[in-house]
Amino acid sequence: MNLNALISHLAQNAPGFAARLESAGIKPDSIHTVNDLNALPVIRKDNLVELQAANPPFGGFLACKPGELKRIFQSPGPIYDPEARIPDYWRWKNALEANSFAPGDVAMNCFTYHLTPAAAMFEEGLWAVGCAVIPGGIGNQEQQVRVLHDLRVNAYVGLPSYLKALIEKAEAINLELYVEKAFFTAEPLPPSLRAWLNEHGVKTARQGYGTAECGNLGFECSQQNGWHLPENAIIQVCDINSGQPLPPGVSGEIVVTLLNEDYALIRFGTGDLSSYNPEPCACGLPGGRLMGWQGRIGDAVKVRGMFLHPKQLRDLMSRYSGVIQRWQAVVTRKEHRDFLALNVVPVSGADPSLPGDLAKAAHEALKFQLKVEIVEELPADAPPIRDERTWE
Repeated sequence: MNLNALISHLAQNAPGFAARLESAGIKPDSIHTVNDLNALPVIRKDNLVELQAANPPFGGFLACKPGELKRIFQSPGPIYDPEARIPDYWRWKNALEANSFAPGDVAMNCFTYHLTPAAAMFEEGLWAVGCAVIPGGIGNQEQQVRVLHDLRVNAYVGLPSYLKALIEKAEAINLELYVEKAFFTAEPLPPSLRAWLNEHGVKTARQGYGTAECGNLGFECSQQNGWHLPENAIIQVCDINSGQPLPPGVSGEIVVTLLNEDYALIRFGTGDLSSYNPEPCACGLPGGRLMGWQGRIGDAVKVRGMFLHPKQLRDLMSRYSGVIQRWQAVVTRKEHRDFLALNVVPVSGADPSLPGDLAKAAHEALKFQLKVEIVEELPADAPPIRDERTWE
C-alpha cells in the first residue's frame, strides 16, 4: 500500500485521524509523498494521553475493531498500545539478525511481561528469527540464573544492567553461564558496561532504540556507529518547534510515521533527540542511520527502561497535599543500575508510617519501586524530577 492509499484508508477507518487531518486543513488525497506529509503537525505522547482519555481506548486512531487485535498493552501515561495480528508486528527481526541472533538460538527474554509491550515485542522478533524464547521477565534472579545454566542459554534480550546483575548472581552461586550474544533497549549501554559484558563472555553486546508506541526505530550493527533505520516506518529528525525535517547532522526530535493499516500513528514525535547520517555504513547495510540518543524534549526521564512523567508524580502527590509540603524525585545510578528516590518534606506531626505508605502507593500507581526519604527542606522551585545520573 503506497502512502496515498494508506492515508486515505486510515482517514476512512480511524475517525480520530480524520479529525486530525481536517483540523490541519489537509485532504487525505493530497498526501502522496513524505514532503506532503510534513504539512501535518507533529503529535506527541502527551497528546495521545489526552486523546485516549477523551475518546477511549485509542483516541479514534484505531482503524479496525479492538477485538480484531492480537494484543492490547498499557504503557506509562497511561497509553493503550494496539498490536495487530501480524507476525513480528514491532519489526525487531532485522535488528536481531544484524546482531548475530540466528535460528536455533535459545534466548532469555528479560523484559517485563506485565501490561507493557516490550517483552511481547521481542518475543515476536525472536520467533521470527527462529529462536526459542524463555519468558524470563524481571525478578527471581537465582531461578533465572539456574535456567540460564541448565539450558545453556546463549542469547539474551532485556536491560543491560539486568544482564550484569544475572552474571554477578551466577558468580555468587558458582554457576557457569553461556550467554554469548545480547541485545538491549530501553536503557543506555555506556562503553564501560559494554566492555564489562564483553569481559564476562558476552561477545556481541549491542543496543537498539524503540518506543512502546512504535516498536523498532533503530539498531546497532557490528560497527557500533549509530542506529540503522528499520523497514515499514518513515523516521525523520525534525525541528522541535516547527516539526519540519532538519538537514543531516543537525540534532532534532525523532518523528515517526508507521506504515500501519490498523493504527494511525502518523507524524508521532517520540520526544527523543538525535541526528541523521545519510552516509553508507561500513557494515554494508543500506540506508542512513540515527546517530544515537542526544537528549529528550520535556521533563520526562527514563528510569530502568520506563519513562517517569512529572504529571504522574503530581497526580500521586496530590493525594498527600495535606501531609506533604514539598517533594522531589531523584534518579541516581550506581554500578550501571538506576535508583529512584522520592524526597519529601512532611508537615509537622506527620504519621511515621508515611514513607512506607507512600512507597507502596508509588509502586501501585507508577509501577516503580522507590525509596521515600524524609528531608528537612527543599527549594520552593525544585523541579519534580532531578536526574543525577552520568553515563561514563
